[in-house]
Amino acid sequence: MSPPGTELAPLFVALTQAAPIPLDVAISCRPGELLALVGPSGSGKTTVLRAIAGLYRPAGGQIRSGGETWFDGEAGIMVAPQARAVGLVFQDYALFPHLSALDNVRLAMHHVAEPERRAAAAALLARVHLDGLEARTPDRLSGGQRQRVALARALARDPKVLLLDEPFSAVDRMTRERLKEELASLRRSLEIPIILVTHDLEEAEALADRISVIHGGRTLQTGAPDDVRLRPVNCQAARLMGQTNVFDGVVVESPAKERTGAIRWRARRLEVATTGAFRDGERVAWLVPSDYVAFAEAGAEGQANVLSGVLAEMKPLGERTALALRLEDDEHLRFNVPTREVRARALSVGAPLTVRLIPDGIHLMPPEA
Repeated sequence: MSPPGTELAPLFVALTQAAPIPLDVAISCRPGELLALVGPSGSGKTTVLRAIAGLYRPAGGQIRSGGETWFDGEAGIMVAPQARAVGLVFQDYALFPHLSALDNVRLAMHHVAEPERRAAAAALLARVHLDGLEARTPDRLSGGQRQRVALARALARDPKVLLLDEPFSAVDRMTRERLKEELASLRRSLEIPIILVTHDLEEAEALADRISVIHGGRTLQTGAPDDVRLRPVNCQAARLMGQTNVFDGVVVESPAKERTGAIRWRARRLEVATTGAFRDGERVAWLVPSDYVAFAEAGAEGQANVLSGVLAEMKPLGERTALALRLEDDEHLRFNVPTREVRARALSVGAPLTVRLIPDGIHLMPPEA
């Protein structure tokens, strides 16, 4: 823990290059904060992590941590990986197969006096719930246990930054959930920036203080999970955050902020909580998240934001069920609801269904080109 009053510096990363991997990324992460990088495969997420760790040299930009400059393209500064005090956890563990769990961790403790390394390594393994397994080699450990060894080894360097590259992707779902809970608990004791690369949006939203959406090597948006999910800056960011209900519309009412505005979608008028900077007659893209689509009761037809159609799809997803409502103009509205509610309402494909879009959840964005 840092002494009272100590000001801990954030990690700052700005990377630019045209080729071979285009980059235009700017992110920062405060000590004690977990920043998740999300985006499709090939978007540049792992390249950013490798650049922070010193394993990749971009053409331009800066990387600063704790007041130190690790990389400056213009000044020609490139600090070696071993001098950066970075803890890196790979998705495939990258453990030495012939060494015990204890020795895998002990070898990372170059800053600790040799006589003290064994005890310190054992303490770290206990911290990640592996006490009693110190002598086992990786082939005698489960996937979740190997990932815990990898995490303990990353922490063994007493890192200034912790980097996690898809750390849960190689384990089964039950193990993944346990590891996520353990990471959420462990990070409360770490006063260092933590950057998590993941393709799992639920994982990012559950663990991260902020999310940065990256696509094509470019930062599209960074913010709190709910801000990025519910208020994406554009359609591309919306879809990368898993939004499926993205449509075109036109603003028909843009009154004062204290009043509800409205848009026209096809032949429908929809009330929205705010039209933001958009004015009457402007084309917009708009979205409504799944959690802002609610069942409407009988007799609600004709009320504001009430839509009727036919249930076109119904896919059970365990505790929740994915529904697709086909409207009369063949538009589809997709949303998830608790499976118990599907059963209580005796829903079936082909049956009529009426829903209401909650105005507070309708978000307007610039139209797609």
